Order: sequence, then C-alpha cells, then structure tokens
Amino acid sequence: MTATTAGADRRWTRRRFLAAGTATAAAAGAGTAAAVTRGGSAAGPGPNPGGGDATVAFHGRHQAGITTPPQARLQLAAFDVTTERRHELVDLLRAWTSAAAQMTAGREVGATGATGGPALAPPDDTGEALDLAPSRLTITVGFGPGLFGARRGTDDRFGLAARRPAALQPLPHFPGDDLDPARSGGDLCLQVCADEAQIAFHAVRNLARIGFGAVTPRWSQLGFGQAAGATPSGTTPRNLMGFKDGTANLGAGRPDLLDEYVWVGPDDDPGAGWLAGGTYLVARRIAMHIETWDRSSRAEQEAVFGRDKRHGAPLSGGTETTVPDFEVTGSDGAPLIPLDAHVRLAHPDTNGGSRLLRRGYNFADGTDALGRLDGGLFFVAFTRDPHRHFVPIQSRLAGGDALNEYIKVTGSALFAVPPGVTGPGGHWGEALLAP
Repeated sequence: MTATTAGADRRWTRRRFLAAGTATAAAAGAGTAAAVTRGGSAAGPGPNPGGGDATVAFHGRHQAGITTPPQARLQLAAFDVTTERRHELVDLLRAWTSAAAQMTAGREVGATGATGGPALAPPDDTGEALDLAPSRLTITVGFGPGLFGARRGTDDRFGLAARRPAALQPLPHFPGDDLDPARSGGDLCLQVCADEAQIAFHAVRNLARIGFGAVTPRWSQLGFGQAAGATPSGTTPRNLMGFKDGTANLGAGRPDLLDEYVWVGPDDDPGAGWLAGGTYLVARRIAMHIETWDRSSRAEQEAVFGRDKRHGAPLSGGTETTVPDFEVTGSDGAPLIPLDAHVRLAHPDTNGGSRLLRRGYNFADGTDALGRLDGGLFFVAFTRDPHRHFVPIQSRLAGGDALNEYIKVTGSALFAVPPGVTGPGGHWGEALLAP
C-alpha cells in the first residue's frame, strides 16, 4: 500500500522515499509538542481492558472509537488534502480503510506483508508493531469543512459543496480562545486509540505514509489516559487538575440517549443523507495554567469545579454519582455549588438537557519557553449537532465558568464523522463520494 492513487507511479526513488518519510514524521511526531490526557469514558467511567490481544471490530453500522470503552492512548492527526482530483481522494479513502481494517485486526499493512513487492521498494508496513498485540486499536475518520470547499472559499474542488452538512460550519471563536492555527482545523482527521502507545503511533505513521501525495499533515496531538489495571475497574479517571473527569458522561448502555444526542438521524439534514448513522467530532486543546492552579487552596479548587476533589461528590452532598442540587444553600444563604462552578454551567439541566459523549485525554508536552508545564486536557466530544448542543454549552462556559482563570484553549477543530463501513469492500465516505 505504498501508492495512494490509482494509476500513480509506483516506482520509488530514494528522493521520493525520503520525502514520504519526512511527511510521515511530521504527522506522527508533531504530537510530541502536544501530548496526552484522559477524560470521561464513552461507555462508563473506566477502561475495559481485555488484554493486549483484544481487538475491536472495524466493520459495523457506526465507526469504532466512539462508544468503544476508552483505550489508554490517543493520537489524533489532522490533514489537509492537497490533491485536486476527486478520484485520488476516493483512492486515498479506499487505501486508508483497507489499511485500518488490517491494523485493527492485528495484521500488517499490505496484502503481501513486508516481504511482498519489488525487492528495492520500501516494505508495505513500517514494522515497529510486528511483535506487538493489537491492544484494542481503533481508527476513526472525520471530514472537515475544507473538504467541501470551505477552506478555498467558493472553490468546490471535489464537487461536494451541495452535500455539505448544514452543521459542518467552523466553530465560533469563543471568549478567551487563544487559538493557534497550527493546532486547529483540517480537511481530514484520524482519531487513533489503543492501549499501547507504539500501536497508535504505528497506525498514524502508516496512514500518513499511504497518504503521501494526496494529503499533508496539519497537526497532531498525543494523549494518555488510565492504563488497564492502574485503578480498580469502574473508577472515574482524573484530569491533570486532580478532579474526576466524566462522572455523568453518556455511556454505550443508553442507546436512547445516544440516538438523541450522538448519532445523526436519517432526517436531520435532507442534503446530507450520507451522514446518517454518523456523528460530529469536536476537538479542543485546553492548556492548563498548572502552576497557578497548584497555588490555589483546595477549597478554592473545589468551588471552581463544584465537586469534592477526593471523592467527586457534588458540593451539595452525596456521592460521586449523586445528582447535583443547585438550589441548596449554606448557612450564609449562598448556594453550596457556586453560580460560576463548572459543574453548574456544564450540567444538562443548565443547558436545556443537551448532553455530549466526551472522550477526552490528558496531554503533557514538556515545558514552555518560560519553564512552565505545558499540559492540560485534549477535549474530544461526539455530538449529533455541534451548533445545537456543543456551541450553547461552550458559550455558557466561556462567558462565566470560574475554571477560565486556569485554562486557555489553544486549538479547535470540527469534523463530520461518517457512519461505519458495514463490510469488506466498502470504504470510509463511500456514500458521500458515490457518483
């Protein structure tokens, strides 16, 4: 799978090989400056181990990596499409789909393996995962607004403008955002998750390699979460501020809520029926002012979140899973959960019932130019309609969340996630790109 398009020159010169290696390194390594976290679970508060040999089915109505119990590692890579030819875009998605199905099943990339093809050609698979188990690898693809002409204004290079979902509009600039264009946007994204970091790296590396000549890496983010066995099963993971993250997250055990808030319905957008069964991926890189946070008292930290730090219970009382009571007051008459507490402003009761399926990860990217820790939360969420659900919630948070004093959003992106590939022979985006 060294070629990305039908009819492309399959001969590899040393110069072309080195150029491909450079592009691959940019995609797989760019995330070293943007690394790791673990947020709420998509199917419960903790990971679902199952051993390194465990695999997650690639084919199905929905893409894997959405309601899949979160793995310990993330690498999300965004790409810009450089080809102007529709058939080359189709060829790319076919090649990516085939390679993803092979890798998630624990097989090498390429039908003939590393020894197939001309002796002087690079092997189909880069090889660093040959001795490793599949580690519940999942690969999820998303399509950005630029694929439909948004990045080029009125230029509809692939003839897809009429099929662009109405909700696939760039996210607004929220108060407090300090976005780095080099960490935002993209025409395509790959969310790669596994319980082993090298497995995730291998997947992104090989898909970037396959895409050489059709796509160029834009940005990449590494993430880490709760490794299997690190805590008792069912324990809610913690963010880098030390608080439990994902207590009330949507779970796979509530298909009614997933249908209401996550999966795009067949009648949601008459002009984009190809997205039915899919969803939208929102990505936000949230850098934390860790040193400032660490100088705050525990009482102040708990007031910011509206929860007890050790046990995760709301300040209104109870246990971690107790529904917060926003009406209860203390002896001074003030609400026990402050009016600007994060849990109050983010809660469904404050947002007309809107809920998100969160799948965030912690990141730690060393230190910045001033020697401060560069870490935080790489927020990933899946939603049926980002402008109806995510944007109102984020607008409320941006306008009054006490947490804003300690965080800064430095990257942002939105992608439409097509439905899954139901069987061998199909490919990602097939319904969108069908003649």
